[in-house]
Amino acid sequence: MQFSRFGQKFTAQTGILQLMDDLGEALNGDKLMIMLGGGNPALIPQMQQTLRQRMYDILRDEPRFDRIIGSYGPPDGDLDFRKALAAMLGEQYGWNLGPENIALTNGSQTAFFYLFNMFGGETPDGGFRRILLPLTPEYIGYADAGIADDLFVSARPTIEYIDDALYKYHVDFEQLQVGDDIGAICISRPTNPTGNVLTDEEVRHLAALAREHDIPFIIDGAYGTPFPNIIFTEAEPVWDEHIVLLLSLSKLGLPGARTGIVIANPRITAAIASMNAIASLAPGNIGAGIALDMASSGEIIRLSREVIRPFYLRKARQALDWFAGAMGDAPYRIHKPEGAFFLWVWFPNLPIGSAELYRRLKARGVIIVPGHYFYPGLKDDWRHRHECIRVSYAQDDATVQAGIRIIAEEARRAYDNG
Repeated sequence: MQFSRFGQKFTAQTGILQLMDDLGEALNGDKLMIMLGGGNPALIPQMQQTLRQRMYDILRDEPRFDRIIGSYGPPDGDLDFRKALAAMLGEQYGWNLGPENIALTNGSQTAFFYLFNMFGGETPDGGFRRILLPLTPEYIGYADAGIADDLFVSARPTIEYIDDALYKYHVDFEQLQVGDDIGAICISRPTNPTGNVLTDEEVRHLAALAREHDIPFIIDGAYGTPFPNIIFTEAEPVWDEHIVLLLSLSKLGLPGARTGIVIANPRITAAIASMNAIASLAPGNIGAGIALDMASSGEIIRLSREVIRPFYLRKARQALDWFAGAMGDAPYRIHKPEGAFFLWVWFPNLPIGSAELYRRLKARGVIIVPGHYFYPGLKDDWRHRHECIRVSYAQDDATVQAGIRIIAEEARRAYDNG
């Protein structure tokens, strides 16, 4: 038996596969693991209560339950949910949206697979177009999503040193080039893995570049605004006809429902629906069914602002304090946590590199994600990419504190031993 080139590419060892394997091992293995590497959201009591209540409401409404469970939805996703979401976003932000501007997918990762291969790769005239990531490091899940090889091109950021322990990445617009071979620009906001939030000015500049070159500007808002709004700084929600905004229900507390949301012009959402029909017939109904009432009432925005955001902000500040106490005088920096629920920890001149640090930590029962996976499309071997790790602080406080203590011990040991 021999796989095709497609089969070989998508069964190779990748960063996202390692991350999900680690998550499965931590959840289902016999050995107790401190899981600080995955993207699972925290179980926030008020959100869990709200989601359970929504499920109870569905169970009591037999026709609604039968429709959600017993019928395929349309290939662009549940119409009632798309209508409610379009109306709510129009009311809240003045966006000119209808249900035709929204398509659902089986998780955001599926949507990115569609979009990257829709706008990148071989063109009908024999050319080749790439996806520009204007700031790295960037999300681990992008790296291997292209059917074609060499799909991404990315640029190093500039680094702003904020104090002795914090820093922040910025888009280096002086070096950024949008060539004729670029099919789309893509950012995550907040950035996964770093928690960086591109400023409103950076977003406006990138949007202007996309309009100038008549290409889409893809914004991955899985952790961002308008929901779940895990953002600790000022960030204006944006959308227009050149912007493809991707949202998700996962970080609200519904990762198992696998519901991605694509907000775009109707030509793009119709294409997403066509791909859904081919790949999976239709997106699942459960996530949209649970979230329908929250979208209709606007509660999804209120809960994001009043419950989810404060919860993670407290945890981010606590995790920073724990690192400061555990690292002592050993060298380290952390990207200023402006959103999401990760700390991006930089160990300057780390003698062993982040991949080896990952292996040593895993042997001690702590799972993080080594930084070198987060640089898709970066051609030069920037040493910085081997000196950083992503650490989730979404677990309970005792687990996070214990994991940070072990991370600090291994990092200090690496420095002491040269």
